[in-house]
Amino acid sequence: MKITEKVKSFEDACQVLKIEANLPQVEKLPENNQKAIIAHYKLVIIAEALNEGWEPNWSNSAEYKYYPWFDMEGSSSGAGFSYDDFDYWITYSYFGSRLCFKSRELAKYIGENFTDLYKDYFVL
Repeated sequence: MKITEKVKSFEDACQVLKIEANLPQVEKLPENNQKAIIAHYKLVIIAEALNEGWEPNWSNSAEYKYYPWFDMEGSSSGAGFSYDDFDYWITYSYFGSRLCFKSRELAKYIGENFTDLYKDYFVL
């Protein structure tokens, strides 16, 4: 079974990784950052499960590292936020390494299926 068939939610990703689906305690953080911290945590867990143990080799500039790309046009409320496409790195670092993927298919999958989490993470 393909990993994308196993990981349809944060809870599924936790099950794949054999970890508890507990969320970090964020109550002491500023309220306007709490949702973003939770979303980032969930995305990191989901990415780890989808990548099935793969870790980017930052010493290898020939190894592509993919990530979803979002269109953030629209109002400041994020109404225009939507999955747009995927992109890849060669030697540049424009995106957090914990959220990159070993294939364009995985980047596309997470971008299309977990858009709400990315929105919570990126948009104030």
